[in-house]
Amino acid sequence: MVLGLDTCLNACSVAVLDGERVVAHAREVMARGHQEHLAPMAEAVMAEAGLPFSAIGRVGVTVGPGSFTGLRVGIAFAKGLAAALGAETAGVGALEALAAEATGLVAAAVDARRDQLYLQVFDAGRPLMAPDAVPLPVAAARLAELAMGRPLTLVGSGAPLLAPAVLGAVLLTPEGCDARKVAALAAARAPGPLKPLYLRAPDAKLPA
Repeated sequence: MVLGLDTCLNACSVAVLDGERVVAHAREVMARGHQEHLAPMAEAVMAEAGLPFSAIGRVGVTVGPGSFTGLRVGIAFAKGLAAALGAETAGVGALEALAAEATGLVAAAVDARRDQLYLQVFDAGRPLMAPDAVPLPVAAARLAELAMGRPLTLVGSGAPLLAPAVLGAVLLTPEGCDARKVAALAAARAPGPLKPLYLRAPDAKLPA
């Protein structure tokens, strides 16, 4: 039994999977407030599933890139819950979880502001590049070269920014990752410690 969590982007999402079957799941769009909503949402999902938390054998959570505060909220909750339950943990990249929304050639792109995108490209689920923070013109050029006439799906908040570079691309713009995808990806990999994936320094600076 796997509990999937996502708080990296503009949504809070929780799901419980038993093998490949989704037992229960909930999702709420939000730019802020993940910390206040995550625990009650997880409790509500477990209640809907009719399961005690002790039934969870693994906790999967998105580890970034994304909101610095949001990803820390999810990772901290996942670590604490797993420790309390004696459960395994597995981290899932937010871009990988977004790309799981589609098949074939898929570019997961998140608007990182400052004319940058968090970008990762997959072909049939296989990563063609590591996640990276890329200037928008560079990302557009990379995708135009990779697509070369092939059908391409753009997923994430950065998809509309890239659409002019790849005419005919399918656009998917979910607000955040789907915890059902997170749980499925977490179930399919070896467990391990949770480490946040930061692709650039935070925007906030300490006063001089």
